[in-house]
Amino acid sequence: MTIRIYNTLSKRKEPFEPIEAGKVRMYVCGPTVYDSCHLGHARSAVVFDVIARYFKAMGFDLIYVRNFTDIDDKIINRANQLGVDSRALAEKFIGEFHEDMDALNVERPTIEPKATDHIDPIIRLIEKLIEKGIAYLVDGDVFYSVDQFEEYGKLSGRKLKDMEAGARVEIDRRKHNSFDFALWKSAKPGEPAWNSPWGKGRPGWHIECSAMSTKYLGRTLDIHGGGKDLIFPHHENEIAQSEGAFGKPFARYWIHNGFININQEKMSKSLGNFMTVKEILKSYHPESVRLFLLSNHYRSPIDFNEKAIGEASVSLDKIYALLERLEEKFGLNSDSCDHPENDTFKEKFFQAMDDDFNTALGIGILFDLVRNTNRLMDENKDMISPEIKKMILSYRTQILEMGDILGILYESPKSYFDRKKNQSLQETSTDAALIEKMVKEREKARRQKDWATADQIRKTLIEMNIILEDRPEGTVWKVCN
Repeated sequence: MTIRIYNTLSKRKEPFEPIEAGKVRMYVCGPTVYDSCHLGHARSAVVFDVIARYFKAMGFDLIYVRNFTDIDDKIINRANQLGVDSRALAEKFIGEFHEDMDALNVERPTIEPKATDHIDPIIRLIEKLIEKGIAYLVDGDVFYSVDQFEEYGKLSGRKLKDMEAGARVEIDRRKHNSFDFALWKSAKPGEPAWNSPWGKGRPGWHIECSAMSTKYLGRTLDIHGGGKDLIFPHHENEIAQSEGAFGKPFARYWIHNGFININQEKMSKSLGNFMTVKEILKSYHPESVRLFLLSNHYRSPIDFNEKAIGEASVSLDKIYALLERLEEKFGLNSDSCDHPENDTFKEKFFQAMDDDFNTALGIGILFDLVRNTNRLMDENKDMISPEIKKMILSYRTQILEMGDILGILYESPKSYFDRKKNQSLQETSTDAALIEKMVKEREKARRQKDWATADQIRKTLIEMNIILEDRPEGTVWKVCN
C-alpha cells in the first residue's frame, strides 16, 4: 500500500512519491535553544521521530535533518538577563534538549546543523537574493521583498493584500512593505556578529533553514516539517527565500503537527501552565509520555491532563504485563523473537501508518493484539499446543515490531515495573522495606491459614496504592497508577 501524506501546501492527502526512488530527504525545524525543552517541543520531536522510524521500517534510505537555531533575539536577550555568553547558553540548552529527547527514545537525526556553523552559506544565499532583485539593503540590514514573490502566502493560504489590510505589525519605515522580513541584521553593541559584505551582523531567523536544508538535502526536499505555529511566517518565508533564489519548488510535502493544550488551555508561561519535559518525567515514565503524545493523530490538537497521561500509563502497563506474562510462561527475553506467520495485526498497523501516519489508529490495533494474545493465553492456560504457542510468539513479535516504530517497549518488563515502582515510592514517600515486611507477614499468615490477617494486610496495602499478585514462585507487589 502506498503511503499517503496530508500536504499542508495542497490541503489534501497525496500519495508519497519521493524525488529519488527509495530515498527520503526530510528537514524538520528544531528548537530555538534559549530555555528548557517543553511538551510542545517533545510532541514535534516524537511525531517526526515516528515518521522517520516508519520510513526506515518500510525500507527507505532516509536523510533526516533537524536544525538548532542557536543565534536569535530570544537567545541574546536571555543571555543578557543571565549575564552569560549567548553561545554558551545555546550549547547548554542543546545539551538539555539531547538529554530530554534521549529519555523519550527520540533517535538522533542524520544531521543536526546549527545556524552559527553555517554563516557562509547563509551569506551566499542572501547575496543571490540581492542579485536577483528580491532582497534589498538598508543601513546594514538586508530585507526580503515579499512583493517580488508572486506566490507569497501559498502555504498558509493567506493573501498579501488581505494581510496588509488588517496588518498589526511593527512599523519599520525602511521597509518597502511592512511584511518584508530580515535576512541579515546589522550588528548592535554587545551582540554576536559576523563579517559580511554588508558589514558586521547576524542572520535573521528564516534564512538559516533555507541555507542549511539546501546544503544537506538539495534545492528541493521531499518533506519539510514542524509545528503548525511555524506555517506562518517561518515556513512561508522559507518558501519565498528558497524558491525566489533557485526558481524550483522548495519542498514537495509539508507536514505540520498540532498544538498541545494543558487542561483545555493553551500552554503558556503567562498562564502558569508551562510544562518542561524534565518536570513531566519526574512523575511519568518516558514511554507513557510518548504513548500519550501519539494517542491523537499528529495533526490534531492534544490536551495534556492527569486523566489522559494516566490512561496512557495504564495502557503501557497492560502491554508490559503481557510481555511479563509471556516471559514467565515461555522463558523469553527481550531479544528473542519469532518470525510472524500470522501477521494480520501487523498488516493493519501498517495500513494505519500508511494513511498519513495515523498512530492513534495504530495504537488501537496494537491493543487489539494485546487483548487477543491475553485471550489466547487465558483460553489455553491448562495446556498450550505447539500451534497455539507458535501463534502467541508470533503475536509477541508483532507487538515488539509495532512498539519499535512507536518508540516504546525498549525495557524488560522487570526493569519497567521496577522503575515505575521506585518512581511512585519516591513521589509518595513510601518505604519499600515496610511493604516487603508486610508482604512477608501476609505470606506467613497464608501459610498458617490465617486468612483474616492476610486479607487485612492486603486491604492495608491497597489503601497504600499497592497491589499484590500471588504467583507460584511467591507474591509480587506493584504500585497502582
